[in-house]
Amino acid sequence: MTPSTSTLQILSELIAFETVTRRSNLHLIDWAEARLQRLGARVIRDFNDDRTRANLFATLGEGPGGWVFSGHSDVVSVDGQPWSSDPFRAEIRDGRVYGRGACDMKGFIAVVMAQAEHWSAANLAVPVHVALTYDEESGCLGVPGLMSALHAHGVRPDACVVGEPTRMQVVTAHKGGRVYRCRVHGHAAHSSLTPQGVNAIEYAARLIAFIQELSLREQGHGPRDERYPVPFTTISTNTIEGGNGRNIVPASCEFYFDYRYLPGMPAGKLIDLIQAHAREHLEPQMKRVSPQAGFEFECTGDIPALNAAETHEVTRITQALSRGRPLGAVAFGTEAGFFQRAGIPAVLCGPGDIEQAHRADEYVELSQLRLCEEFVAGLVERCRRPTAV
Repeated sequence: MTPSTSTLQILSELIAFETVTRRSNLHLIDWAEARLQRLGARVIRDFNDDRTRANLFATLGEGPGGWVFSGHSDVVSVDGQPWSSDPFRAEIRDGRVYGRGACDMKGFIAVVMAQAEHWSAANLAVPVHVALTYDEESGCLGVPGLMSALHAHGVRPDACVVGEPTRMQVVTAHKGGRVYRCRVHGHAAHSSLTPQGVNAIEYAARLIAFIQELSLREQGHGPRDERYPVPFTTISTNTIEGGNGRNIVPASCEFYFDYRYLPGMPAGKLIDLIQAHAREHLEPQMKRVSPQAGFEFECTGDIPALNAAETHEVTRITQALSRGRPLGAVAFGTEAGFFQRAGIPAVLCGPGDIEQAHRADEYVELSQLRLCEEFVAGLVERCRRPTAV
């Protein structure tokens, strides 16, 4: 099963764009916009604050509704990875295309861009949309701006397929995720006068211990969903720093924690418990020494859970096009949850295996690209007007 020459050529061009998350994606967006506009697409660009990155939303066909094919344009770094070939030059060998982003997720984008060449002549009854986003790998930073831009332009698609690598299995669910920065404000003192200080590191440790207790409680007694490799909500502290001297009671400490919660669980449940513990049990002790002492929380990442109904049209249609394979769930977060939160039903379905993402010698199989071509063509066929007899 070999994909079209056009898909392979476009994938080669996409891999050559070094859109690692620390760099701009505008060269890729300029290229994609020009290509889609030549096909007659109407485009919306949404920039980040300093206009170094952009989302692109392109529409072929007229009328409301329609289907979105969505992919992120950024890729993770190759720094320190032992690649066997140039990661930014597509190489075909052993039935695979190698290159950074080949799997995650420029393979899907290449298929969609190649298929778009036929859409202007497809006599579409409803529009077909292409969405390209920025900074997904940094925590889905770009897609909220795209959702706002669509709302501002009055664009409301009927459904969305996000082409994350699922080996062309339709995935209807993934966990949600939040990341928090916690700043602990203490009061400095000489270490020989510890009662006169508020030790920010020690109070951070006490809150971290509470976070660990919450994690164990969820593991032992919380809701479970056996579709996931880790079937319960998780929470962990992942970085910490503080203090500025070995003989000084530290006045500051900062740590990050994140949690991955099951669909259906209120996203704010755990942070409410953590903040309540800090406010009710720890801060009163701190403020007896220094009224300015306390905790400060900031959400630095928020990825909504995905939970598409099995009976919804987007699920039924895409599952039929995937040859009726069982529906799946994945542990990693994606932009599909943002589409769902905006009222646009979404599923995941894309070529390649997530096991190949983010690693040296990333690849996508040619057979997967071919299956994706058939899937996209079948979905667009459903958007065509029936031929008069």
